[in-house]
Amino acid sequence: MQNPSPADPAPRTRLGRLGALIARHPRTWVTAWAAIAVVCFAVAVGGVTGESLFERLHSGAPTVDSEASRAQDVIAQSQPALETLTMQVTGADLTDARTVQDGAAATRAVGEVKGVKSVRSPLLAPQGLTDPSVAPLLKGGTPAAGGFVTVVDFVPGLDKAAQDTAESEAETRLLAVATTMHAQGSVGSTSKVIKAITSTVEHDLLRGEGIALPLTFLVMFFVFGGFVAAGMPIVGAVVSIGGALLSLFGFSHAVELDATVVNIVTLLGLGLSIDYGLLTVSRFREELAHREHDVPTREEVARATERTVATAGRTVLFSGLTVAIALAGLLVFEASIMRAIGVAGVSVVLVAMVVAITLVPALCVVGAKRLSRKAVEQTSDVGVFSRLAVGVQRRPVLVIVGVVVVLVTLALPTLSMKLTSSGTELLPKDAPQRVFFEQLDRDYPALSAPEVTVVAASSDTAAVTAWAQQFRSRPGVEAIAVQPLGSEHQRVNMRVAGRPTSDEAQDLVTTVRATPAPFETLTTGQAAGQIDFLDSMSARAPYAVALVGLGTFVLLFLMTGSVVVPVKALLLNVISLGAALGVVVWIFQEGHLEGLLGFSSVGAVESMVPFLVLAFGFGLSMDYEVFLLSRIVEFHRHGAENDRAVSLGLQRTGRIITSAALLIVIVFGGFVAGDILIIKQMGVALVAAVVIDSTLVRMLLVPATMTLLGRLNWWAPAPLRRLHDRFGITE
Repeated sequence: MQNPSPADPAPRTRLGRLGALIARHPRTWVTAWAAIAVVCFAVAVGGVTGESLFERLHSGAPTVDSEASRAQDVIAQSQPALETLTMQVTGADLTDARTVQDGAAATRAVGEVKGVKSVRSPLLAPQGLTDPSVAPLLKGGTPAAGGFVTVVDFVPGLDKAAQDTAESEAETRLLAVATTMHAQGSVGSTSKVIKAITSTVEHDLLRGEGIALPLTFLVMFFVFGGFVAAGMPIVGAVVSIGGALLSLFGFSHAVELDATVVNIVTLLGLGLSIDYGLLTVSRFREELAHREHDVPTREEVARATERTVATAGRTVLFSGLTVAIALAGLLVFEASIMRAIGVAGVSVVLVAMVVAITLVPALCVVGAKRLSRKAVEQTSDVGVFSRLAVGVQRRPVLVIVGVVVVLVTLALPTLSMKLTSSGTELLPKDAPQRVFFEQLDRDYPALSAPEVTVVAASSDTAAVTAWAQQFRSRPGVEAIAVQPLGSEHQRVNMRVAGRPTSDEAQDLVTTVRATPAPFETLTTGQAAGQIDFLDSMSARAPYAVALVGLGTFVLLFLMTGSVVVPVKALLLNVISLGAALGVVVWIFQEGHLEGLLGFSSVGAVESMVPFLVLAFGFGLSMDYEVFLLSRIVEFHRHGAENDRAVSLGLQRTGRIITSAALLIVIVFGGFVAGDILIIKQMGVALVAAVVIDSTLVRMLLVPATMTLLGRLNWWAPAPLRRLHDRFGITE
């Protein structure tokens, strides 16, 4: 029996007509996209509007509208947060009167800077360094240690230019204080931490792309056997990066965009663009192989282009929509950062999808003669992947059991997952601002924010103090202090040993919130904010899962006409993503491979990572599912029996899926090589997800389960079958 050929003539579709249009005017499409790319890069990173994307980024723990944020609002009404600049001085001889006098004179000069509101320094104490009120500003609480801090408060409400000028001048004069005292000084601030994170993100992005693009080009050179074919997906990827950066630049004007969003979203766009370009160029060469002439005629090129856009374009369309649906699940969550990632991610996926079905086919037409040299029709459907499929089909149950055992074993560490929201710990251990604040917390603990803060709606300080003292005996609690907060509230500062999001701090938050009080209380702090964030995410997660699951099911049903295949795809993806998260917990929470990957474990996983991995990982997994299913369905509709369709589908797509997976691993390897902790965790998670999915799931589990189910793969209730006959999306 002759193998069914998906290259048989088919009725012209909308995508086919688009392919024909591209074939008629390929250089117009290429020129238009080149102009668009130049504009995108000029606006997003060239600063033609006065500022670049990286100058508009922010950083901070993810927040939601909650008890913790309401408490912060109450505090801000009475104690508005000021922009500050802090200098630590070490090696000063504070027992020498002349040295102290010279330092005090230099410190007064800091207060003369325009935009500075006040300067807090032990050198300016009226009663000298022995004044008890300045002990928190002295290292060890005494002048003998030779260390002190100076804190500069700026006038609130300064515009960005005035603030930057004031900070720069104040920093210069602060460091002059240390020089005058023949000591060493270092300066830090929240804005400097944010700048350090954003600049590191920009550096990581450039380094990641600098690594990914050459390596992906090299891999595709061996895949395609030529420079021209290998370069086409790269060109499409570069254009997609420009579109991604421009979309992020636009979103930065609507919402505060976290610095980590840029790497996550941009590299996703890069990876998808390369995958889609690989698929499109491969299909074009396959279609071009059906030509009659050694040098393809314009009609043959046009026919190959039309067929490529109709088939590979359809696959890209389905794949892009499934990834977009997965990312759209992030829009359900309350946290603004998750919504920002969701909206930006969807836009980037759409850009990659449009580039793949317009620009890349146009490039194929322009380079058709060069591509035709390697476009030789394959006479056999037997190869490595078809033999793998046949081997799996002989023992499907054994394969299913073996693979599931491996995946469950990998997923087991997720049962002990702990989540955290790091601050300066996001930076490398030797980053100057991380070192600065770790030293500040160690030497001047009184200046650090309390781990837990309670805002009590009472004007009676004594009553609030009496109520708060019951928590003094809680594990890890080191000190409790009460101070008036305006005329109607009291502020209770609770200091807890360990990190701000430690188990002790979180337990204390839970206990305080559950303890009755004769007045209204609001609990805040980093631990409280994390608890509220995770509670909000957990409450919205079922709706996100339902949206993504339903959307993916409907899309796969419209593609396959089956209800079994979509359900099976969803279940397999859940198992593989659980395994990927298990790898992340084993590495980052338990501290394995620290030296190899270049990080220091904080004993937990960043709180956003599991949700982002589920969204991005699910989208990428469905990406490969669509690649494989589209060809299996194509062969099945052309008359192949179930097992034969699976074998042919795996043979035709196995090389593409493997190559695409290798390329995406290279791209996300840029995440792993990055310096920002959350980006590194995302990189490892997505690399693990892609490797697991493209090997164990796509090459073994899918053919095994489809073989076991047999004709049931294509089952659907009669009403749904009629619905698919009417509305199903086919070629």
